[in-house]
Amino acid sequence: MAAPDTGTVYRADCPSRPILDQIADKWSMMAMAVLEEPRRFNDIKRRLEGVTQRVLTQTLRRLERNGMIVRRVLPTSPVGVEYSLTPLGESLREPFGRLYDWTVAHTGEIQESQQSYDERLRAEES
Repeated sequence: MAAPDTGTVYRADCPSRPILDQIADKWSMMAMAVLEEPRRFNDIKRRLEGVTQRVLTQTLRRLERNGMIVRRVLPTSPVGVEYSLTPLGESLREPFGRLYDWTVAHTGEIQESQQSYDERLRAEES
């Protein structure tokens, strides 16, 4: 992988930074992962154990603002809302999938490193 142009990417005013913050957020990634098909808000919430209604609402609004998802009001009674990926959001499925696969493959190694680090820290503090 080629290194990014550090003169641009790491600047505080680089426009990519807030976008990266948004799409790299755990709830954004997980919400987009469950949108392999259009889903209603409560269905998304049920699939994302631990997310609050407030956080999910904020996450979906940011994703919609960034063009990753589309919100559609359904002509039902009561009125329902459905979310789905846009083509731009769909283009993230493959890189997110690779990141998820990497995370699963390396979870044990990372947990071992965390445990070793914590043990060293405790020993140094003693």
